[in-house]
Amino acid sequence: MQSIEVKLGGGADRSYKILIEAGLLEKIPSILSSKPVGNDYAVICDSSTAKLFGERLVAGLKAAGPNALLLSFPAGEKSKSLSVLEGLQNKMLEFGFNRKSAVIALGGGVTGDLAGFVAATYMRGISYIQVPTTLLAMVDSSVGGKVAVDLAGGKNYCGSFHQPKAVFADIACLKTLPESQMSIGMAESIKHGVIANKALFDFIESNKDRILGKDLPVLEQLVAKNCEIKAKIVEKDELEQNLRKTVNYGHTVGHAIELLGNYSKFSHGQAVSIGMAVEAAISQSLGFLSLDSVERQNTLLESFSLPTKLPDYSPKEIIAAMRRDKKSESKALVFALPSSIGSMKTVAGSFGIGVDEKLVLSVLGGA
Repeated sequence: MQSIEVKLGGGADRSYKILIEAGLLEKIPSILSSKPVGNDYAVICDSSTAKLFGERLVAGLKAAGPNALLLSFPAGEKSKSLSVLEGLQNKMLEFGFNRKSAVIALGGGVTGDLAGFVAATYMRGISYIQVPTTLLAMVDSSVGGKVAVDLAGGKNYCGSFHQPKAVFADIACLKTLPESQMSIGMAESIKHGVIANKALFDFIESNKDRILGKDLPVLEQLVAKNCEIKAKIVEKDELEQNLRKTVNYGHTVGHAIELLGNYSKFSHGQAVSIGMAVEAAISQSLGFLSLDSVERQNTLLESFSLPTKLPDYSPKEIIAAMRRDKKSESKALVFALPSSIGSMKTVAGSFGIGVDEKLVLSVLGGA
């Protein structure tokens, strides 16, 4: 078992461990029986995950002692909404969950964001645990406490920072994922290599076939390496004042692509992959990143069947969508930009770099 601690200030009880192991799902009831996070548990997952893992986890929790209730919602990004949030919280209220209760977010990135925000806002905030079951959630979204739902105007506009009490990543869950979902998770993993760790990037290049073949020891290494990177970033900048902006690489353009596609044409990972390609080109145009590094990144993304070419949206449409992004500052287009594989550029000490709209339009027109 791999164990990684996220060390946060403001009291020892705010820090938490990320446990990574094949078969960990079966051990969660006994772990929570010996070290409870809540008096009872609302296990929140989407309709697909409920059948795969949810019913089994709830049965295990009940057998180990604490009461548990399975609450599911329709799978997909469109469920990250205030209406679904309200429905889940009303169910929790109906079944008597209180401030001593806890939420278990079981599933992918949508579930982690939604269930985490349920916990952040129910009775002014209760404890929760992340149990990611997809590669994307394991390597990125389950760590760091960003929780949110979408509004009509944009992705994650209604949210908060609410750190989990623990993260349990069962690598064996990845055996159930189709190759397309594995590829989607690799966008965030490759991103971590670009922004913070060349050794991770090299590891992915060398183990592509074993990753796609779901070699469990390799996947355990992959998830652990990503969680170590994310943990270090969150420890240094929990509330995204500067350094944590680097994890938004690819997301300024990526979120615009998701919005223009009505959150159905492109998955999050596909949109981030396109965003990384565009933002790398912006960095190259500014003289920060070499062409060789741009091509190496894009080749690795494409080797996992991830897109690197813009869809048929006009540059002005994309710019307009980016201006609606919550990362915009005083209407400036702000990006986190790499200077090499494994390192990010700063301007006047800031990782959030304002870029002239004309340059962005030029890159978008040629992408």
